[in-house]
Amino acid sequence: MKRLNELYAGINVDTKIKSIKINSKEVTKGDLFVCTMGVTADRHDFVDEAKRKGAKALVVNHTVDSELPQIIVEDTNKELANIVTKFYDYPSTKMKMIGITGTDGKTSTATIIYQLLNQVTKCGYIGTNGVKCPTYEDDSNNTTPTTEHLNRFLNNFYLNNCTYTCMESGSEGLAQGRCENIEYDYSIFTNLTHEHLNYHKTMNNYMKAKSILFKQTKKTGTSILNIDDKYAKEISKFCNGKVLFYGKNENADFRFTNVVITPELTKFDLIHNNTTYHITSPLLGMFNVYNLTAALAILIVDGYDINKFKLDNLYVDGRMTDINLGQNFKVIVDYAHTPNGYLNLFELTKTLKANRTIIVAGSAGERDKEKRPVMGKILVDNADLVVFTYEDPRSEDPMKICEDIISELKETHNNYEIVIDRREAIQKAIDMAGPKDIVLVLGKGNETYQKLKDGKIDFNDVEEAYQAVANRNIRESVNS
Repeated sequence: MKRLNELYAGINVDTKIKSIKINSKEVTKGDLFVCTMGVTADRHDFVDEAKRKGAKALVVNHTVDSELPQIIVEDTNKELANIVTKFYDYPSTKMKMIGITGTDGKTSTATIIYQLLNQVTKCGYIGTNGVKCPTYEDDSNNTTPTTEHLNRFLNNFYLNNCTYTCMESGSEGLAQGRCENIEYDYSIFTNLTHEHLNYHKTMNNYMKAKSILFKQTKKTGTSILNIDDKYAKEISKFCNGKVLFYGKNENADFRFTNVVITPELTKFDLIHNNTTYHITSPLLGMFNVYNLTAALAILIVDGYDINKFKLDNLYVDGRMTDINLGQNFKVIVDYAHTPNGYLNLFELTKTLKANRTIIVAGSAGERDKEKRPVMGKILVDNADLVVFTYEDPRSEDPMKICEDIISELKETHNNYEIVIDRREAIQKAIDMAGPKDIVLVLGKGNETYQKLKDGKIDFNDVEEAYQAVANRNIRESVNS
């Protein structure tokens, strides 16, 4: 809690401010309401609601009709980061900050770093799977939270004695300035493929949004880039600190080789500065070789001996989650939802040597529509049967989304059907599975909601898959 005149020198208003909000629905008594300009809303229009809910003062672009004290600034969006970081006493400067960006692999890489660092110190995590450290958890509506939430989370990490924060830095969050005023000690670039073009419009814009993370990396910091991605060289031009590369390319500073992937584990050698580390991990797939290499590179650069870390318990929530209730077929729930994510996953699942592959998948509403037919073809080309269903349709008609997905398949494929209700789709896929088949439920991982036209509903693919298998087991038990 701070007084308003502590935040703004020269403001003769001795009012205690409890917190800072930009969403009038979140305002509580004692808050400072900053009237930012959103993508679809001008928060100046919600001053009355903020006052009713207990706001004590306003930050505005122009004078508004309100009795509340008003601080007028040139640009409330830019001012937000300044005032929030000051309010929380610049929490990111009190820890080592690790930022990860890329189309795929952010969550897995961040989670690996989080789990490993917490073996030797205390680290916080912010990303798709929430906000947490060993002694504190919180909720976030975004992979990269808005500035006022992000700094509150960082401050709480600091108050809980974290020495590191590892966070996913999404392209939209970076482009919207949610990470402004944060200087990163380490930054990672995983890859860049077709995604989020509904927002960025072009791949070049998408790449430039990602590059913001590397501009905000300290001059004394280090950026770790995936040398095998075609955008790595371009991204390197934006790096503010030292640049190191990882991958299978012989010129990588952190090079992996001798990769062996089995249904149970992954082995590879990691070579850095003429030292070879023999890595064994339960995280399966070539994509996880990349994720683990990037994570271990950060630890090595930060001075740790990675031979002293335990890798055998690494686990990424919502990624390759095995649903096992004793059935004679395999069920896996995974977050894969991009064309590249699908291809990486199928490269792995083919090593499992299933009899048939049955997939449940969809495509998010109000997102990049161009990729839908591409996703549809990848799915049917890699499956014996695909059940298309809704996946966060938001305001779009779920049937129309599914029609977009299959728009280029009707004359070439017949191994798919549409079941709009996701619960029914999961149950149908599991009911169709035979011995040694594999059912893949894709798109949401362990997320606990679906975004429909009328708002969020509680829905978790892992829970639904368990229930569907249980339902089938009960029916088979009754009929036997």
